[in-house]
Amino acid sequence: MLFDRDGTLIVDEPYCADPALVRPVPTAVAALGLLRAAGLRTGVVTNQSGIGRGLLTRDQADAVNARVEELLGPFDVWRLCPHRPEDGCGCRKPAPGMVLSAAAALGIPPERVTVIGDIAADIGAAAAAGARSVLVPTPVTQLTEIADAPVVRRDLLAAARAILDGVTSDDALSGGDRPDDPAPDGPVGAGGGVGA
Repeated sequence: MLFDRDGTLIVDEPYCADPALVRPVPTAVAALGLLRAAGLRTGVVTNQSGIGRGLLTRDQADAVNARVEELLGPFDVWRLCPHRPEDGCGCRKPAPGMVLSAAAALGIPPERVTVIGDIAADIGAAAAAGARSVLVPTPVTQLTEIADAPVVRRDLLAAARAILDGVTSDDALSGGDRPDDPAPDGPVGAGGGVGA
């Protein structure tokens, strides 16, 4: 299981450089507990272009990640892309680099990995890597992203249950899983993954 960080595991604070601002989304603890109890390994794949943009340092990003680990860990693998969108790297989501690297570190073939995220870049990275995905919408998720995602769940706990139930395609979804209101856990902050 690979998770996006901002807006998925934690409330999004754009270009967050302060560990004191880290707040898990409401269902993160329960969802991670359920998945770990089932024996699934977990990791984080996060775009952090604020580093490349000079808005925060790698040490600050690492401190934020350490706080996430403290509140929601342990995670078996972390992958962070520090590049700006215009850098053209192979790691920044929706490129598959971080997903492939994390899957290799976990010793799991990409096709057996599921990526959970809140925007199209997360779902695109999964698809590019040959992995599965679940979209958990937030206020920054566009309606087209919801419509295009293979699997959509209202919150992380519902996503975890879907994964444990083996849901991997639209035909396994009920109508209520594609919310008209893409804010299942309440506001998670403006900016979302847009600037990440």
